[in-house]
Amino acid sequence: MRAGITILPEHRRPELERRWRAAEAYGFAHAWTFDHLGWRTLIDGPWFGSVPTLSAAAMVTSTMEIGLLVASPNFRHPVPFARELTALDDLSEGRFTLGIGAGGGGGYDSNVLGWKPASRYARYAEFVELLDLLLREERVSWSGDYYEAVEARNTPGCVQRPRVPFLVAADGPKAMALAARFGDGWVTLGGRDKETLGAWWDAVAEASRRFDDALADAGRPREGVRRFLQSDSAPVYSLSSVECYRDFVGRSAELGYTDLAAPWPRETGIWAGDESVLDAVAADVLPELRRAP
Repeated sequence: MRAGITILPEHRRPELERRWRAAEAYGFAHAWTFDHLGWRTLIDGPWFGSVPTLSAAAMVTSTMEIGLLVASPNFRHPVPFARELTALDDLSEGRFTLGIGAGGGGGYDSNVLGWKPASRYARYAEFVELLDLLLREERVSWSGDYYEAVEARNTPGCVQRPRVPFLVAADGPKAMALAARFGDGWVTLGGRDKETLGAWWDAVAEASRRFDDALADAGRPREGVRRFLQSDSAPVYSLSSVECYRDFVGRSAELGYTDLAAPWPRETGIWAGDESVLDAVAADVLPELRRAP
């Protein structure tokens, strides 16, 4: 089990640098930021672009895996985005992982642009497939219902070969098939809108079983794909205490997940908590994970 932390892109440079440096010093295996134009109850507060934020994070860290959790097709085209991803991979010296999701339906990211795709899944599938080609091939021409590339170049290419790793978000059967086809890893939020922690864990377990089926259908071995659990949507904040976090880590591992991502404590509102819990987790829990076989 590898532990990660999610740092929202809501901080100016001094605090941004402090948190990303601290995440690495704490001993987290990976750290992430969200890819949104605005998010839920925070749309009227500070919010910065994810790619510049992650570029800065790459420059103030040196060993930790970093990434987007998850990139949204709601406001991106694969051709220019591939250039940004290549730059992130280069700036991080090969420590970058791309989380990709379908993009929220009816949320701020789509509403602020005033449009909605006819099919979120069809657009998502095209987004993933074209990005895969753009990051692997030197020159790409491709056409779909939502995206097109005409003689798109890919120079110098990714540091990581054949491309940066894809962490594909999926809960439904079609998206899980997409993750089984293209994903170096799979990520889930578990169960959304679950009122009890028990119900949420039941949904997390069921998601893992369904992904087993998707991998079997794709003819891929279970051991070859990382499994990420985002604890963001759990009805209990995973970093509310050291004991709570230890329980999340243990239960995730028991269900076959290889990685857990928890949100950094915020002062107020969603994920309100105390940074002293991070100090205790770094001292008492993370060393145990690094020593585990």
